[in-house]
Amino acid sequence: MELKGIHHVSAITANAKNNYQFYTDVLGMRLVKKTINQDDPSVYHLFYADEIGNPGTDLTFFEIPNAGNTYPGFSSISGTSLRVPDDRALEYWEKRLDEHQVDHDGISEQYDRKVIHFRDPEKQRLTLISDETNTGVPGGQPWKDSSVPADKGIIGLGPSKLTVQNPEPTIHVLTNVLTFKKTSSYPSPIEGQEDIQVYTTGEGGTGAEIHLEIRNDLTRERPGRGSVHHVAFRVENEAELAEWRKKLQSERLPNSGLVDRYYFKSLYFREPNGILFELATDGPGFATDEDPEFLGESLALPPFFEDRRKEIENNLNPLNTKRPH
Repeated sequence: MELKGIHHVSAITANAKNNYQFYTDVLGMRLVKKTINQDDPSVYHLFYADEIGNPGTDLTFFEIPNAGNTYPGFSSISGTSLRVPDDRALEYWEKRLDEHQVDHDGISEQYDRKVIHFRDPEKQRLTLISDETNTGVPGGQPWKDSSVPADKGIIGLGPSKLTVQNPEPTIHVLTNVLTFKKTSSYPSPIEGQEDIQVYTTGEGGTGAEIHLEIRNDLTRERPGRGSVHHVAFRVENEAELAEWRKKLQSERLPNSGLVDRYYFKSLYFREPNGILFELATDGPGFATDEDPEFLGESLALPPFFEDRRKEIENNLNPLNTKRPH
């Protein structure tokens, strides 16, 4: 029962159409699933990933049209990383972000890796991170029809950054409940703040890290558009997920129980600082109900929503995701 790394990250957008344009046209990621928020079928849930939506490559967005601005603070998932193959790819990305007038900080170094910190149009806090020295969890396959060259393309999710005021309860969950181990730390870019701690699971590397930031100069985050809803960690299969549920119960951590998301099975819980974690199975995957060639082009509904398709489609704003073939 060792978590294999990061499975996906789910964030919030106020506008699915603009979100789709940015993540596919500018970042060159593939929309592998256009579906609904299963907890609110009146809005979209969009999944961007590699060529076939391998676990560990999915950045997803719930559309919440009336979401206000995010006020950053603690008790949050305050940063999401996107992996690129090597340092040379970052040189390409620096120019590309400039061409598309994306707000970014240029190439810098973080934890002995080259990175570019940048923001999407809703101020989602993102980082492109080089896999130049990665020896851990391998990346995925860049989308073959991307506007970004394959040798420069995004190949998966990198470390998620958590920001907390009181680190001990979060550390307890990461190390004593889950299977993360503290492996290193690096200086905070904020003067006067503690070093950022690095926690690793599974094979390690960029696809299996949590970076824990301790901040005593902030208030609690007020989430909205541009904030992260939850981070999910990879579990091998449903049998193992059931064992994880028993473990959470033995630790007296309230949890959702097993939830069928159709493309994977899930288990949700909040660690004591209020950050939402999900454990998710690697399969069955996004080709379960669509031809891999046409992923994301039509509205996909899990079978348990199919009888409501007409009602659901009538309530959604049109979003054309058809691609030329």
